Amino acid sequence: MLYDAQAPELVAGRFKARRFMNKYNTHFPEDATPVSMVKDREEMLKGIMGSVGKSVFIEPPVNIDYGCNIRIGDNFYSNFNPLVLLEVEPCLLVISLVVLDCGLLRTETEVQSRRDEIEYAKPVVIGDDCWIGGNTTIMPGVTIGKGCTIGAGSIVTKDIPDFSVAIGTPARVVKKVTPVPDL
Repeated sequence: MLYDAQAPELVAGRFKARRFMNKYNTHFPEDATPVSMVKDREEMLKGIMGSVGKSVFIEPPVNIDYGCNIRIGDNFYSNFNPLVLLEVEPCLLVISLVVLDCGLLRTETEVQSRRDEIEYAKPVVIGDDCWIGGNTTIMPGVTIGKGCTIGAGSIVTKDIPDFSVAIGTPARVVKKVTPVPDL
C-alpha cells in the first residue's frame, strides 16, 4: 500500500535507526573483548529490531530503514560488506537461520510517487539454512525457500524453491540439493 514517508512517526523512526547505525557500526570500546563485543552488539540489535533470536551477529556496517520490521531467527550471521536491510514501513523482513551478505531492497517506479515521497513495500522472506553470497540483491516480494544457496553477485527477482542453488542476474535455479529434516 502507498504511505507518506514523511509522516512524523516515520521520520522519527528513521532518525532512531540512524542513531542505532552510528552506534553499532562504530562501537569498539578500549576494553572490548571478543565476548563483550558479541554481547554488546546483540543488546544493540535487540533494542532496535522487531525480534532477534539466539546466536545472532552482524559484522558492521549494517544499514536499516527502521529496524522494528526486521525479524531475525536463531543462528544468524552476516559477514563483512555492508548489510542493507531496507524493511520500509509497514512490511516485515523475516530472516531465519541464514548466513547473509547481501542487500535487500524496495523500489518505487512511479516518478510522481517518488517526488511526493510516497512509497510502498513488499516483504522479503529468507528460509532456514540458507547461504546468501556476497553482493547479492534480493528484490521486494521475494521468498527464498529453506536450504537454499544463492551465488555471490546474484539479483534475486523471483521466489526460489526450497533446497535450490540459484545464481546469476536474474538468479536462476541451476540445481537442487538433497533436502534435510528441520532442526
